[in-house]
Amino acid sequence: MDEICTGLCRLMVDSGAEAGLAQFVSLLVGVLLVSGVPLLTVILLIWIERKVAARIQDRIGPNRVGPIGLMQTFADLLKLLGKEDITPTSADRLLYNVAPLVSFASVVLIWAIVPFTPFHYGVDLEIGALFFVAVASFGTLAIMVAGWASNNKYALLGAFRVVSLLVSYEVPLVFALLVPVMLAGSMSMLDIVNAQSGMWFVVLSPLAFIIFYISSQAETGRAPFDLIEAESELVAGFNIEYSGMKFGMFFAAEFLHVFTNGILMALLFFGGWMGPFYYESPLIAFAWLGAKGGVIYLTTLWLRNTVPRLRIDQIMAFNWKFLVPLSIANIVLISLALKLLQELNLAPRQLIGASIIDMLPATIVLLLINGALTMYLLGILRRRGQEARREAQAAPAQFARATAATAD
Repeated sequence: MDEICTGLCRLMVDSGAEAGLAQFVSLLVGVLLVSGVPLLTVILLIWIERKVAARIQDRIGPNRVGPIGLMQTFADLLKLLGKEDITPTSADRLLYNVAPLVSFASVVLIWAIVPFTPFHYGVDLEIGALFFVAVASFGTLAIMVAGWASNNKYALLGAFRVVSLLVSYEVPLVFALLVPVMLAGSMSMLDIVNAQSGMWFVVLSPLAFIIFYISSQAETGRAPFDLIEAESELVAGFNIEYSGMKFGMFFAAEFLHVFTNGILMALLFFGGWMGPFYYESPLIAFAWLGAKGGVIYLTTLWLRNTVPRLRIDQIMAFNWKFLVPLSIANIVLISLALKLLQELNLAPRQLIGASIIDMLPATIVLLLINGALTMYLLGILRRRGQEARREAQAAPAQFARATAATAD
């Protein structure tokens, strides 16, 4: 993007335009290019998700508007534009109208730090990973504001659920995010991808990827964490009072957030654009990034249409009793092991430019640590499962004894 903006600025200056105006116009074009990618992507994502859901449920899906239903999303967009925009009389009008914009903008802003290729990105922030966490939190705030400003009890209950869910699962997500940051020695998304030239971080710490994946599922409110709407309990969740394009913006933000998380996981754990012949052309590098993010996105769709929703108490217990301790133990063990390996000269102190041979000892040690930690935690889960089954089997007998004692 820098090349495009710089070239446009130089062209305008050579044509006689003022330097300040040329710089402003070039920056504006860059912003439109970066934001245009997710805006166009969300149109395709909605069609893909509907087709995948139909395939899993033995249906056809969109097939009437355009070839294989490709224009169905545009038809739905026109329908939403034609809907009456209703604002409840008792709602806080300012916050009610701003919330959908903040929700969608919080997702689009993440794409500013996404490096599509080694030379094409919005901005290379030194605190790119921190920027992602901070901007993503605005989506939580927007949902809470939308539920409160609607002045509807179901919307407010849905917003409370969202806040408790998203704030809780941000803890393991941040701990999992710290693993690639620590391995790369930088918060820059560009440096994190370049540090995976020798070995993808998903190989060095598969547990961090699993924790990040589960937490991102909760962040987007997808199954089995889809408590945000919970139609059978909360009618339509926090957006029950929204209609028209305001509802459409919440809808688009959800779809885009899922795919954005897939792209981020591809950057953080799967080497981003790195793949065979990626250096030959920016299009090949861009295709590798899209393919990796697309595969992760499709697994999310598969889970959404096959896994049932959990109760709020089960979700919170899983997070605070299992996921958070696991993420803390994982980052502590990896940091200690990495420091020890570097002191013994078994791992490079700078992963950027390291080869597979350089990373082999560290890979073996870190994989053994992840495997041992996984086996230990699976043993704990197995014992807890056995205890729960014994309690469930003993419950009828306890109930019978209590009933008999009451009768006596």
